[in-house]
Amino acid sequence: MSTPAEILATPIVEAANVRPPQERQLARLGLRTVRDLLFNFPRDYEDLSDLRPVAELEEDVLQTVRGTVEEVDSRGTGFGKSRVGVLVSDRGLLLRATWFNQPFMRDKFKVGQRVQFSAKPKMRGGRWEMTHPHTVWLGDEFAEADQQTSEPSDLQPTYPLTEGLSQFHMRRIAGEVVPKFADVPDEVFSPELLAEYDLLSIGEALRSIHLPENFEQVNAARRRFIFQELFILQLALAARRHQQRVNFLAPALEATAQIDARITRLLPYEFTPGQRSAVDEIAQDMAATSPMNRLLQGDVGSGKTLVAVYALLVCVAHGHQAALMAPTEILARQHAHTLERLLVQSRVRYRLLVGGLKASERQEVLREMAEGEIDLVIGTHALLEEKVQFKNLGLVVIDEQHKFGVEQRAALRRGDRSPHYLVMTATPIPRTMSMTQFGDLDVSTLRDMPPGRQPVTSYVVGPGERDRWWHFARNKLREGRQAFVVTPLVEESENVAAASVDQAFENLTSGELADFRVDILHGRMTAMEKDDAMERFRRGETQVLVATTVIEVGVDVPNASLMIIASPERFGIAQLHQLRGRVGRGSHPGFCAVLVDEDLGDTGRERMQKFAATSSGFELAELDFQLRGPGDLFGTQQHGLPPLVIADLVRDAEVLEQARDSAMALFSTDPGLASAEHAKLRSQMLRRYGAALDLSDVG
Repeated sequence: MSTPAEILATPIVEAANVRPPQERQLARLGLRTVRDLLFNFPRDYEDLSDLRPVAELEEDVLQTVRGTVEEVDSRGTGFGKSRVGVLVSDRGLLLRATWFNQPFMRDKFKVGQRVQFSAKPKMRGGRWEMTHPHTVWLGDEFAEADQQTSEPSDLQPTYPLTEGLSQFHMRRIAGEVVPKFADVPDEVFSPELLAEYDLLSIGEALRSIHLPENFEQVNAARRRFIFQELFILQLALAARRHQQRVNFLAPALEATAQIDARITRLLPYEFTPGQRSAVDEIAQDMAATSPMNRLLQGDVGSGKTLVAVYALLVCVAHGHQAALMAPTEILARQHAHTLERLLVQSRVRYRLLVGGLKASERQEVLREMAEGEIDLVIGTHALLEEKVQFKNLGLVVIDEQHKFGVEQRAALRRGDRSPHYLVMTATPIPRTMSMTQFGDLDVSTLRDMPPGRQPVTSYVVGPGERDRWWHFARNKLREGRQAFVVTPLVEESENVAAASVDQAFENLTSGELADFRVDILHGRMTAMEKDDAMERFRRGETQVLVATTVIEVGVDVPNASLMIIASPERFGIAQLHQLRGRVGRGSHPGFCAVLVDEDLGDTGRERMQKFAATSSGFELAELDFQLRGPGDLFGTQQHGLPPLVIADLVRDAEVLEQARDSAMALFSTDPGLASAEHAKLRSQMLRRYGAALDLSDVG
């Protein structure tokens, strides 16, 4: 007897009447087996419930007409093309349905048949016409056995298509396959869980999503599959957390009272309550022998780096090595400058490992790391290379976590030995994302600001206000302040209407800022060129730095008080907030201007006004999440997780909460999903997320 998996592996061509051309077209969509087709959900539905007599039709509105076939004709239109026309009558008025290059439609109609056509009609030559309408045969003495003779559904699914494959064919194939195979897939949920969350069974859900009679059935089916998708994801994240605690050993690094006192003496000011709370959470994690996996998030300027430094020094105090990893060389060098200031009274040995080092210097750093002569290494992705060896790594701090994935973190493990991990982000994470893309991490949040942090005032500057703004900016520069000018492009593009570094530099140095020292910084420069440009700006040798978003995070120049952003519509709101956070970091208040054009549009202008009026990164992150969705918020695919198929983190936040609570409760009763009753859930979880989350040995 065949298993459900074997039955679902049945080729579509064996399960339905599919001709060879359609088989190739389905394959282009990735549809080869019954399983593929069952879980290829409609992307939308056509509502055919607007049934009207011909006399009341409107142009370009989806409507349905029922009538009797009066005439059928077929003709060639030249160059091998064909046209089939069917004339139907309804209460004395006529409507023509037309199909181009589908000669087989000629044989599907006979005079006297009752038919139903649905489409957006056009008035042509004084007569209503529908092109390629959705057609239902209503039944009469001429009806053929394979034509529908029951009352048609008002809802028709709309599937993703490929060239040569029509909705008519997709609906027909689904109509053959779904009724025969909908009850074959295993039900992974218990009857109790289905009842608790009022979920359809798998068979009911498949029939309702493909062959619905009304939108109530569609919504119930969607909810079942959304819940299941999010539930399986939450199980996978719970499994990963469990695996991290159970499968790996980390050194116990306790922040004793003596170590705490020694570290806090080095720091320039006392912790805020939020920083102290985060430090305590981190210290508790690091004192355990299971690896810490904690995310530290906070608004721009909330003092995350100081918290990270505390954790690094706790590790070093126990004789273990620590690593601080940043996504860019500029940010890595910025961290090195910060540590240089903080550790001036310390004996901690630290080095920088980035791509721009000379070969001889790089070899020296690698040797010192391997032999334990270095306590602390600051670097980029270069730390992940195979030739990089630590003698006794105890802690890894990763800045801007969203630029790194699970595999990159795991690369620093050695067998069952793992360092503690503290990952940081300056882009506050919306709640639904913290439960999904970052759901394998414990979270510490900094909401308060260190004392002395200067406010940043933001302005939306249109074309008519530019002269006033540049007059204000020049006065600030003459007072001794410095400015960033940020553009989305390095050089002008014919395909993208946005400002570039090259053009902005040319315009400013020959116009508004001709009397000032202006420099350039962008990602195409060599490491040495970027470092030199940043150093000149940091020392005040240049007054204005025209740059791309390479200065988005971490760059700390206390004297910079002006942030000017060209083509701001090309950035997300959270990204604009990060850029704004580069100013006001010293003793002078900051000012941020987004330079908008007249053709920005009402929606874009409203978005800029909300940015200018809101100083909270948490509020802006939620707003950006609502506007742009999770994929664009950070500009990268988090963790490398497979994309969600039917769930939407913005729309389905409430279902996510339910799925998470249910998954956590189940996993707590059966860690690893080892029991036989959860074998199907475990199998589905591993098939979907095993590779992405390294769950091959869960359970």
